[in-house]
Order: sequence, then C-alpha cells, then structure tokens
Amino acid sequence: MKSDELLHGFARAFGAARPTHRVRAPGRVNLIGEHVDYNDLPVLPMALQLATQVLAAPREDATVRIANAQERYPPREFALTTTLEPSPAGDWVNYAKAAAQLLAREYGATRGADLFVASDLPPAAGLASSSALVVAFALALCAANRLAPDPLGFAERLAAAERFVGTHSGGMDQAIALCARAGHACRIEFAPLRVEALPVPAGWRFVVAHSTVEAHKAAGAREHYNARRADCEGALAQLLASPELSGAPRSYRGLLEHLGAERLAWIAERNLSGRLLARARHQFSEFARVARARRCLIAADLEGFGAVLDESHASLRDDFEVSCAQLDALVEAARASGAVGARLTGAGFGGCIVALAQASDAERLLEGLRERFYARLPSREREFALVAEPGAGAQVSAL
Repeated sequence: MKSDELLHGFARAFGAARPTHRVRAPGRVNLIGEHVDYNDLPVLPMALQLATQVLAAPREDATVRIANAQERYPPREFALTTTLEPSPAGDWVNYAKAAAQLLAREYGATRGADLFVASDLPPAAGLASSSALVVAFALALCAANRLAPDPLGFAERLAAAERFVGTHSGGMDQAIALCARAGHACRIEFAPLRVEALPVPAGWRFVVAHSTVEAHKAAGAREHYNARRADCEGALAQLLASPELSGAPRSYRGLLEHLGAERLAWIAERNLSGRLLARARHQFSEFARVARARRCLIAADLEGFGAVLDESHASLRDDFEVSCAQLDALVEAARASGAVGARLTGAGFGGCIVALAQASDAERLLEGLRERFYARLPSREREFALVAEPGAGAQVSAL
C-alpha cells in the first residue's frame, strides 16, 4: 500500500491517534538450504521486494491493538506482559503476541501500541510472510518503547520467540529479514548467527511462482513440519549410537564438519533405514549443495547453480517428502520454459517454487509458466509469478 493508503487505514482502525513510525519487514525466497536451519546447517536466502508494513502509534498503557488492511484478519487486542496465552491455532494475533512477549521478557518493554498492518506477501506461500509479520511487530514495539537491539542478537531471539505460534522452525527467516543487503543473497550460519552477503550476478534472474496450494505453518502444515524436525532428531540419535561415531561431535553440523557429507552418508546407510535414513540423507546432501551453490554464486556459474536447484528439489520430493503434485508440475513447467534449474522453496506442502534463468530468458520463463501451468487451472485468480529482486533488510522510519 502507498503511504496515504496506509494512513487512511490507520485512521479508520484507530481514529484520531497519529502513527509515529513506519516499519517495513521483507519476505524472502530461500535459494538453497531447505529444512536444515533448525539443525543449525547453513542456508542461502535473499530478501524480496515484497514486504509487510506496520504503522505504529505508542500508547500510554500496556495495551496492544492490531488491525489489518485485509478483512480476513479481524482486529485484536491484548496486554503487553511477560506471560501471554496463545490464541487458537491459526489466529494471526499469535504473531503479535510472540513479538510482544519477547519484548516484555527480554527487553523490558512496558508500553503498548496501536499497530496497523498491510502486506503484499501472499500468505502460506513459503516466502516467510509469518516471520515478516513477527519482525515487523517486534520492530514496531521497539520503536514504541525506544529500543534499538542489535540485529544479529535480535534475529536469534525472534527465531525462538516465533515458536510461540507452535511451529518449531529454525532461524533463517528472521535473520534474512533483519540482515539482508540489497542486491545480495546471504549465506547464513547458526549457533552463533553469522551472515555473509554475496552479490547476485547481474545477468541472473530468480523467478518465484506460486503452486496455488497454501501451506499454513500456523495450522494444517505445522504438524507435517514439526514431524520432519522430529524425524531429523530421531535419525541423529540413532546415528550417534553407532560404534563408528563413538566420540564424534553430537550435532549434524559437527558431524558434517568433522567427517564430510559423503563419509557421513556412508555411515548412515549402515545404521539407518527407511524414513529416518531418507531424512538424514537430505540433511547431508543439502549441506553439500549449499557449499556448492555459494561457490557457483561467487563464480557466476549459472548452470552449476541451476543443477544444485534441481538436485535439491529431487531430495525434498523423495527423501524429505515435502513436495506435492502442483509443486512438481510447476517445477517441470519452469524447466520446460527456459529455467536452468528449479525447486520448491520454503517449507513445502504447497507454496512456491524458485527458478533460475538468464536475464534475457526471464520473460520467456514467466510466459511459459502462464501457458504450461496457470492456464490449465480451473481459475487463474490465484496466479502469482514474479522476478525476485534481492532487497534490503527491515527498516524503521519516523513519520
């Protein structure tokens, strides 16, 4: 929304009060490194031009009132305290509560605010709309309480805070939302959090397209997501019980850094089976792909990066089982339309794909997706495809 539209929306929601700050928190597309951040393995996302915006007016009391430009999200109100009870699963107020509880508990925030939200991020699309909302709420409450936390430390705390909603996610989304640089992708490492900005080659274009299947991590897809994390924990426990790993590091990252992906995969084949073997195999292979993707990005190796995307999709589809028929069809449509590689992005179970192409082929790719995928749907109302622009991290401005 434009500035005047945001101001009108705020006035309709809250009357005469005037907002003092405007917050913008971007969504992200994860280029490579999927379902690994919660095991403290590196990822490679970039921020998008799409974002959640919040207008904020501090209050004299501890009340937090939230309103949304979209009618599907009704107004909500609660008190800023250190002990908040979650609302029913799927209620958007839980994202505000997650941010508010963190600010009250760890930063001493006592002052509430009136917060008006608008976003052009599609919900449940795998583009981190939920984390953008948490980050935007948190920064708005920081402005109301005159707090200015360090971005890296704040990202780590927000990652833990968002689990209030019920999804046991990792820390990628909050880190890229707060630490992204325009024109760059970011290799993000965890425990401790570190961010390396890598320029996106000028001749590359990443296209993001929606499968039209929503995957609500705050509701239906949450159980599937949490089950994958539990599988990873179970696979690691069984691996560490094997004689070959006696005295070895006790984490995926430690094992991979100590033994390497190829050696660890060989040990896993001897000690795991079925679902747990497949889940572990994805962790090992995706770790190696992130390293390859970084090298390809630095060398501007378009074909090499495309091959990494293709391999990642196969692993997410077959070993991690988070794809669906629509995502697979959209990936194939992208490849047939000029993409050098494509894969699902985000948690899966629906949502979006990311496809890589030469800049000169981007329009042909978009048109091919329209013809090969969206034109075959019963309705094209939910068609969504764009060329992603690597954007900057979250911003707070005084009004």
